[in-house]
Amino acid sequence: MLADESSDEVPALRIANCSGFYGDRLSAMREMLDGGPIDVITGDYLAELTMLILGKDQLRDASLGYARTFLAQLADCLVDALDRGVRIVANAGGLNPFGLAKRIDELAAGLGVDVTVGVIDGDNLTSRAEELGFPGALTANAYLGAFGIARALDAGAHVVVTGRVTDASVVVGPGIWHHRWTESDLDQLAGAVVAGHIIECGTQATGGNFSGFLDLPRDAHPLGFPIAELRSDGSSVITKHPGTGGMATLDTVTAQLFYEIQGRQYLNPDVSTDLGSIQLADAGPDRVLVHGVKGSKPPERLKVATNTLGGYRNQMEFVLVGLDIEAKEAWLRAQLEWALSDRPPSEIIWTRGPLPQSDADSEEGAACLLRCVVKDPDADVVGKPFTAAGVELALASYPGFTLTAPPGRPSPFGVYRPAYVDRDQVVERVTVGGREL
Repeated sequence: MLADESSDEVPALRIANCSGFYGDRLSAMREMLDGGPIDVITGDYLAELTMLILGKDQLRDASLGYARTFLAQLADCLVDALDRGVRIVANAGGLNPFGLAKRIDELAAGLGVDVTVGVIDGDNLTSRAEELGFPGALTANAYLGAFGIARALDAGAHVVVTGRVTDASVVVGPGIWHHRWTESDLDQLAGAVVAGHIIECGTQATGGNFSGFLDLPRDAHPLGFPIAELRSDGSSVITKHPGTGGMATLDTVTAQLFYEIQGRQYLNPDVSTDLGSIQLADAGPDRVLVHGVKGSKPPERLKVATNTLGGYRNQMEFVLVGLDIEAKEAWLRAQLEWALSDRPPSEIIWTRGPLPQSDADSEEGAACLLRCVVKDPDADVVGKPFTAAGVELALASYPGFTLTAPPGRPSPFGVYRPAYVDRDQVVERVTVGGREL
């Protein structure tokens, strides 16, 4: 059926995304709640980098490890969501979903409302990282699927927070719950994975990061976040609230479909999705029908996201201006590297921007930037010995010596590595209202 209608006895589930990453627009949950009728609000807060950020948070404070911006959104929206019967599903639990659930309970008590919180965990393998072959991992999290989310919703959870589930799972889970799909409904699950993949990155589906942006209506209004109207056969309509910025078109949806894929088979814990089977159709203004998706058995192993601390980094950025730019660069590099030679960092990386135009009519037009990045396992090596060596050249190097900013302190950096683990090494847990199911 290509028309923008469905003969389903079970109505489509309207799933609205409010976050594509940790740091996305805080007002999005309120916009989705007030912009029109919806059934579920989902949010994707986790990425490989985010897990590292949360891991560093926990090094400072073991009670952290979750996406704190999600709490700010709930503080504004929880009461209205409960009044309207809108469920909320988010992977904002990160490394500490129970810590986040505790904060939600405290928030609800302060707001004077009763809320049942579901928690999905079991993904965190960090304590077993050595045993499983991930030595030195600061974080190690298996990607879980969607059936645990469905169980939590079925048990009455108003808000479900998870650890590291796949990005699409926050959409697939409500679909399983609403449409009563089973593990054998592979085509339906695959269709839901595609819907989840399209809306997981927020406004990328409505014109954000879109190479065809010149064809979009462009003004100061923020882009509208996407909605997936998910049907019982696994098909969906991708849309957005009326009057919001951007567009939901065949082109914007197609662009998002090609985001972060590596081949025809898109593997998720619950189903392998055949991306070549996807069919799209224009279903009206800001409405794109996604249908025909085929699924097969899921992979035998689960993917694991691991992050290790790679060491510490620091940088300085120099301004090269006027004539003889290349000679100035060569002299500065020789001077600074000689100053660091007694205890050199393990890595010194130089990057120069494009040379300025000749006969520039301003100082800015006659300048280019030269960045020096240093890395080392020891923070002291890339701290004061590095920054002092650079500053001390201010009156002793090339003419016009300038730094773009005062030198900073070393900061830790991480290294992400994907890995895999047998399914029997991961035990998913579902807890609702403090009781494990």
